[in-house]
Amino acid sequence: MAVSNWDQRYREGSDRWELGMPAPPLETFLRTDSRAPQPPGRVLVPGCGRGHEAALLAELGYEAIGLDFSSEAIHRAQAVHGSDRADLRWLQADLFDGMALAAAGISPGSLQGVLEHTCFCAIDPAQRGAYLEAVQKLLDPGGWLLGLFWCHQRPDGPPWGSDPALLEQQLGEAGFHPEIWEPAQGSAPERDNEWLGLWRR
Repeated sequence: MAVSNWDQRYREGSDRWELGMPAPPLETFLRTDSRAPQPPGRVLVPGCGRGHEAALLAELGYEAIGLDFSSEAIHRAQAVHGSDRADLRWLQADLFDGMALAAAGISPGSLQGVLEHTCFCAIDPAQRGAYLEAVQKLLDPGGWLLGLFWCHQRPDGPPWGSDPALLEQQLGEAGFHPEIWEPAQGSAPERDNEWLGLWRR
């Protein structure tokens, strides 16, 4: 989907997954689960939208970077959570544009973590291999990918659904080692079949 279409969705509020807060399963996991990765660390949130998860990471002690290719999304994130500061930064760029990321100081091996929520389900499913490759490349050895994946089975999108078994296979093929892969707990009522995963590079 073109950037202009996403800008329009954010202007209209028709992006179809805005909760007005961090996704409950992710927030609960990061705040209370002993298995959760611990700060400090530099963490990227691709497709950050209005930035709720990026702001949560900053609150928890991470250096968070909210990334989105929609200027309207970044504008909304800044309006809700404030402009750049030491622990929270906003970047308008495409995850697949390595040159743009490098120009912003995000180079291979420069991240300790990536938090995934709604980017994977927003891109064309044909791009998912490239997404996992891009994330894997940006993480340092031992870096983590924490994701909340929408595994609905509806044929339309975005948001596009996922199959848990296939996704587990794709992550393994991309060089990720699973620590957690389980049905999410405490999802918002409108979010059916969410799965929570934590993998290490």
